This record gives sequence, structure tokens and C-alpha cells, in this order.
Amino acid sequence: MAVALYARVSTVKQAEKDLSIPDQIRQMQDWCAAQGYAVAETYIEPGASATDDRRPVFQQMIAEATQKPSPFEAIIVHSLSRFFRDALEFALYERDLKKAGVRLISITQQTSDDPSGEMARKIFSIFDEYQSKENGKHTLRAMKENARQGYWNGSRPPFGYKTVEAEKFGNKGKRKQRLAIDPAEAGLVKRIFELYMNGKGDGPMGAKQIASYLNESGRKHRASSWTRSRVHEVLSNRTYMGEFYFNRMEDKTKRAKPESEWILLKVEPIIEAEQFNAVQERKASRSFDKVAPSIIGSDTLLTGIIKCGCCNSGMTTATGKGGRYRYYKCNTRIAKHINHCSNPAVSMPKMDAAVLDVLADKLFTPERVKDILSQLQKQLKNAKATEADEIKVLQDELKELEQRSERLFEAVEKGVLPLDAHLQQRSHRIQARRQEVLTQMAGYKRRQQMPTIKPKQIDLFCQALRMKLKEGKPGFAKQYLRYFVSEIRVTGNQVVMTGSNAALAAAIAETKKGTSCEVPKSVFGWLPDLGSNQGPTD
Repeated sequence: MAVALYARVSTVKQAEKDLSIPDQIRQMQDWCAAQGYAVAETYIEPGASATDDRRPVFQQMIAEATQKPSPFEAIIVHSLSRFFRDALEFALYERDLKKAGVRLISITQQTSDDPSGEMARKIFSIFDEYQSKENGKHTLRAMKENARQGYWNGSRPPFGYKTVEAEKFGNKGKRKQRLAIDPAEAGLVKRIFELYMNGKGDGPMGAKQIASYLNESGRKHRASSWTRSRVHEVLSNRTYMGEFYFNRMEDKTKRAKPESEWILLKVEPIIEAEQFNAVQERKASRSFDKVAPSIIGSDTLLTGIIKCGCCNSGMTTATGKGGRYRYYKCNTRIAKHINHCSNPAVSMPKMDAAVLDVLADKLFTPERVKDILSQLQKQLKNAKATEADEIKVLQDELKELEQRSERLFEAVEKGVLPLDAHLQQRSHRIQARRQEVLTQMAGYKRRQQMPTIKPKQIDLFCQALRMKLKEGKPGFAKQYLRYFVSEIRVTGNQVVMTGSNAALAAAIAETKKGTSCEVPKSVFGWLPDLGSNQGPTD
């Protein structure tokens, strides 16, 4: 009888350093020789779990075994656990093999082909599955404790980091590992964050643009090319802020586990928390559930911020004379015709030019900017008294949260309370609220701290910005419009622009002599749209 041999170990490391596979093959060959079986094929699976069927060699074996005619009459394994450790999957694949006339034989767990033998195989399979789950439970427990002590659990480190051996040894003399910054990759991570916020000096870049730029300049994601998803992965990874969470996902289903089960592993940060949070804010503002993809990718200057002053609808692009003329037209007029809105369409080139001219010639003049900043200082001064009271309330709550957390820890240390899942959830809720309070307090304090702005900075800012706006580069102009201007409302021949004084102050504060005027990478969180810069423009 022609047979096939199947040998498997769970990890690549076992395949490289263990003698398990050679021993399985030797024992199966000796057994086949004693039975007078001819070995037609040998399948070796290095580094694959038997809890699922995501095994390329296993799938190849099943595909060849179920051919007509089959090249062999039986598959020989050392034990049934080498074939599968899931009782249901074991039964399904064994059924498929039986239909093809191929038997499954274990040299250490031999059973008959009658009903009693079938029951015995099912019992063996159930015990194998149970043992696999028990092993997995104990392994995960050890890995969680390893992460709590600050050690890396052996998977591939995130881009920007590498593993280094720690001084402490683990069980059986194995060295433990920690994450450390990889200088070459970390420099590229910093570059990606900078490109996303500031681009190459002419406004922020999107993930797709960044991927193209990196590929064109010959920079790799390790051995692979950059893609949009890889750039997004870098921009979203909290590890770069110094926070890596172990045990976040179910291994099989990839579903997120409850946050109470996450293990925080502190690592050396590559990106400052302020810059990381600014990137997340920009990503959120560009998400498809908040902003249409056509607005994010459009070259049209005023897309997404221009509105009809008559019916409050957005205005979109329209064309005439076969596309020779372009307009901004009220959506209501487009959808429901003129009876529902009387606001006429406006020429796109004329409107774009008018908006940029007003920004350059009327708004961003040293005199007007100084007046705006003076108003902002008065508004912040008036808000300080109220916010000081709110900060005091938050400080009291923060003190109470810290006391509650300390009492929980003391109760655990004294053995009064067990460190179980319920207690971990309570502790996590306290820490989450503490972080919210700290964030609120930081927001209030930032709003009370207007940056020191010198008259020379105002002059430099206005001069550089007006020059950039006059150049007419659509990317730069569009980014600045979204930075300063929240809405442009058109009613007949009148145009009213609404914007943020705080954003203006933040941009001027970053201006230094000899630097180019770029779209700022952060905004102080003061009272958005307070005292908006508005005025009619004909």
C-alpha cells in the first residue's frame, strides 16, 4: 500500500533547533517498513499550529490526497494531534479523506475502522483540543507576565524598533528581550509624521502621497515598498508615543479584547505626544465619515467650506458651455431648481481670486492682525476667571481619583481584595477618567497661555504669507483656508468669511526670521471661532 507521511511542529524555531521532525519521520518510516507500506510522499510542516487549517503544506497534502485517482491510500502521522487539534475540523477533514478512499493512521494511537475505532479517534481528538487550549492558556499567562515586567514577547517589532537582549535570563537560561529604537527606521518614522503635517514646505501630504514620495526616493518599509495602508499604520501606532499594548486582539478571530485585559509595555518614544495627537486630530478631520473623499482629494479651492447664505446649503462645482466655464452653485438649486433658492451661481475663478485677495490684502496686514490679536487677548482675559473655577473643580476630582486608586492598591497589597478581572476593570475606569481630567485641565491651561508675539513676528508672518498666497499654489492656499477659515457664506454679491483668531495667533507664534511660511502643524486650543474675522467682500 502506498502511503504519505505528515510531520509537523508548531513553531519555526522548533523546526530549526528541535529534533522533533526528524524523530517523527524516522519512527513513521520504521513503522511503514514493518507493515510493508511504501512511502510515496513525505510532507513536512515547519512552524504551523494544528488548531486551524491555515497550513500550506497541509492544504497541499489534502488537495493531492483527494485527487482522482489518489496517489496514496493512507496518510501516516505520529499522533493524531499532528494532524489536527480541533475536534470539529479533524472530523471534517477525515470525512473528506474517507470519501477519496484515503485512511488516516496514527502510529502511536492506532484504532480500528469500526464504530468503536471511530469513537476512539473522536475521544483522542477532543483530548488533543483540550490540551492545546490548556497549553495556550498557560503560555498566554506567562507572556502577559513577561510584558508586565517590560519584556518583549518575541513577535516582529514595529517599524522603527528592534529587539535587544536584556540582562535578565528567563527559564532554561533563555535571554529576555526588550524593544529599542532602530535609529535608521526611527528617522523615517519622524519624516512620515512631518510630511503628514507639513509636507515638503507647501502644505500637508496625504498617506498616498507620502507612500509615493518614499518609494520614489528609494526608501523602503524594511524589504517592501511603502503603501497607503503602511503609512496609515505608522501614523496610527501609539507605540511611537511610547505605549505598546500587548494582548489587545484575539489570536484567531482578530477581535479586540476588553481594555482591562491589555498589558501596557512602556518603550522609548520616537514621536512627542503633542505631535502624535495633532496627527490623530488631522486624520479624524479627514475621515470619510466626517468629510467626503471628494473634498479631501479635490483641487477646488473652496470645496467643503463655501455655503449658500440664502438656504444654508453647501455650494458645489458646476460647469457651463461644455466645461469651459466653472461655477460655485447652491446644492438646493441643483437638486430642486430655482424655486427653492434664488442665490445665483458665482464664477469659480472670480470667487477664488476674490477670497485670496481679501486674505492677502485686507486680512493679513500687520495693522489688521495686531487688532485681531488685541481682541483675542481681551477675550482670553475675560474667560480666565470662569475657567479658573472649572480648573479648581477638576483638580479636586483628580485628587479624589488618585486617592481612590491608592486605596485599591493598598487593599490588594494587604490581601483585603483579590486582584481579579473585576478589580482590574475598576482600576482601568479610574485611570481612564484621570486621563480625561488631565486632558481637560491641559486644554484650559493652554487656552489661558497666549504665546508671546513680537511685532517683528507679525510683520514677517504677513509678508511671507501674502507672498505665498500671491503665488497661487492651490495646495498651499487650500490648506491655509482650512486652517484659518471655517466657513465662507455667499449671499448674492456679499461674501462673509468666518475663521479662528486662535489659529492665527498660533501660526504667527511659530514664525521665525529666515524660515519659509508653511502651514502650521498645531493649533492652540483656545475658543475656536471666537471673534471671527469677517466682513463683506464685493
